[in-house]
Amino acid sequence: MTTTKIRKPVPIYTTLGDCDAYMIYPMLYNLSGEWVGFILTSREVYSVYGDYVGYLSEDSRILRKRVYDFNKPKLVSPPTPPNVALPAFSPLAPLMAEIAYDTIDILLEDPERLPTIDAGEFRPDME
Repeated sequence: MTTTKIRKPVPIYTTLGDCDAYMIYPMLYNLSGEWVGFILTSREVYSVYGDYVGYLSEDSRILRKRVYDFNKPKLVSPPTPPNVALPAFSPLAPLMAEIAYDTIDILLEDPERLPTIDAGEFRPDME
């Protein structure tokens, strides 16, 4: 008999302490359970289209430097996973460290960088 290990969703918070996403490594999901990105072992976060978004901080936030030239190469996205059922409630956020002015919280200031596969302004054009 084989068993499948079910991974527990890890809440991803904003600087305000709100849970705005979940990670089931290596995939990121929005609160509706839709896939919005993936994380590399280097903690770099990419959108469903393979575009660099930022990095996962130690306190479970997605951050990026405010001034960034967006020249990281686009990655090939993994196959689209199915939507997942997420918990209705998340644990309280840990105390968040201050972030410097040169760093932004993606989920607060630039959430459109993590669209679902069927939406978003960064979706490739249909030809």
